[in-house]
Amino acid sequence: MKAYEVENTMNILSIENITKSFGDRSLFDRTSFYLQEGEKAGIIGINGTGKSTLLKMMAGLEEPDEGSVTIANHVVCSYLPQHPLFQEKDTVIEAVQRRCKAEESQIKSMLTRLGVTDFEAVCGSLSGGQQKRLALVAALLEASDLLILDEPTNHLDHDMAQWLEGQLKSYTGAVVMVTHDRYFLDSVSDRIVEIDKGKIYSYQANYAGFLELKAAREEAALASERKRQSVLRKELEWVKRGARARTTKQKARLERYEELKSASAPAVDGKVEISSVSTRLGKTTVEIDHVSKAYGDKVLIRDFSYIFLKNDRIGFIGPNGCGKTTLMKILTGEVLPDEGKIVLGQTVKIGYYAQKIDEMEMPSGKRVIDYIKDVAEYVQTQEGSVSASQMLERFLFEGKDQYGLLSKLSGGEKRRLNLLKVLMSAPNVLILDEPTNDLDITTLAILEDYLDSFSGIVITVSHDRYFLDRTVKRLFAFSEGGVLKQYEGGYTDYKIRMRQEAEEKENLWSTGSQGAGKAGKSKADAYEKEIAPQGEAEQNKKNSWKQSDKKLKFTYKEQKDYEVIEGEIAALEETISSLDEQIMKAATDFVKLSELTGQKQQVEQDLEEKMDRWMYLEDLKARIDAQ
Repeated sequence: MKAYEVENTMNILSIENITKSFGDRSLFDRTSFYLQEGEKAGIIGINGTGKSTLLKMMAGLEEPDEGSVTIANHVVCSYLPQHPLFQEKDTVIEAVQRRCKAEESQIKSMLTRLGVTDFEAVCGSLSGGQQKRLALVAALLEASDLLILDEPTNHLDHDMAQWLEGQLKSYTGAVVMVTHDRYFLDSVSDRIVEIDKGKIYSYQANYAGFLELKAAREEAALASERKRQSVLRKELEWVKRGARARTTKQKARLERYEELKSASAPAVDGKVEISSVSTRLGKTTVEIDHVSKAYGDKVLIRDFSYIFLKNDRIGFIGPNGCGKTTLMKILTGEVLPDEGKIVLGQTVKIGYYAQKIDEMEMPSGKRVIDYIKDVAEYVQTQEGSVSASQMLERFLFEGKDQYGLLSKLSGGEKRRLNLLKVLMSAPNVLILDEPTNDLDITTLAILEDYLDSFSGIVITVSHDRYFLDRTVKRLFAFSEGGVLKQYEGGYTDYKIRMRQEAEEKENLWSTGSQGAGKAGKSKADAYEKEIAPQGEAEQNKKNSWKQSDKKLKFTYKEQKDYEVIEGEIAALEETISSLDEQIMKAATDFVKLSELTGQKQQVEQDLEEKMDRWMYLEDLKARIDAQ
């Protein structure tokens, strides 16, 4: 469907012709938004454009300056704020029960799934991330027809985010959410709503479809502008020839010229732009030498060693509380290890983008430009010397915004400004702890491009699967007991490897069960026999001859899949090629374009699944042939 300022239809939520400003900052300019039953809409836009404000108006917590917000009589809303507040003395269970009427057993079950297990802990002792998860549980368990979620994936690890995807996809009501998680948007949303220059635009697509449709909208707008400029040049030539406005026809032509001249060109999106800024990195970089760290009985890091190479792109993943941030703080010297040491080369200059900004670091009374000038008034980039003011402009702080107070900035704008401050220090080792929290998608995309050309080491902790796929070349995953396991590639490569390991274990169970030769034994029993050390028990010795000649082989289904899968992959690739041609021809038919884009997304998903299966089968075939 064509991007448009939405027209009224049968809906459960209507926001009509709203205007909203805070001081001299205008967020919305006579724009409208409508939501139908069962829709799952993701709201995106640059930080500071009013995403959270829009959600608050939907939830009845903010009023527009002009216009109306109407919710259908039967609709019950459940709202997750970006920064929830609880009564400090309430226990975890009490806090959730204040917000929803769910059974205690349901609350405990969902809290446990989100990593909160101390139900008697008081809210005042919880971290911001834990409190956000309490609020998420309350929002999900409240009986509602409309879920309004502000950054629901913040402070969720990868498994939690995937679990939440499943919850929202199976939710029968409507969902409106603000999130920066692009894979999450792709999986859950069937509509993307963009806030851009005070207007609201709607795209009937997930995030991938939105990118294509927005590109088509912008290209159409630019084509119209090119046509306007062409006509304007011809009219200008006519005016310059001194034609007299004597006739009605000539007057009309002059009026047309004035109208064309006064028309506005399509606004171009502001983009965060910054050239790579870093200092030279010497031969010795950063070395982690047998580092261990524990708090009480909880071991976070056990005997971890790694030498970072120049231009390394390393990601650290694991469940919340496993020790990722602690390791980053050990690297910066903020926390000391219990054992081992960190060796830093003499030329190493660390830039640390922390998960949480210290309020003391961003005093509310300081001006934006002074905050940056505290680091440097000029910085050397690939383009030459660039001033603090020019760098601020590239980070979308223009003109009078640079002289505004930090207290006037939104949470996302503060994060963007803090990121600029870190980059302005010209580090050659960049440590990013959850950089995707509170940064808008536009800023993330430019940060990812920046990291492509960054001449130094990048170390990141992130729960954002897309960001990890885009930026890292090697992952370390925290496992039980503080052990870190190394995996090559990004997050998707890691998940494929995890799936392969699980399938390999499943195959080992299966072959072990056949070799054991005893009815009634479970797969787990057979697996234990297969891997039990020889000589551990006499019974194992007696059974060993039964297993020695048992070889890996395809199951019936695996054999059939192996025979046809390459043909299936080729057919899917041909289908995608055909759809690409149809999409090119339908560039101006937005309804057809949306339909074809949806078909292409489904075929691409099928192709990805087939490729995963093909990789597994090829790996298994190679091991079978090697026997």
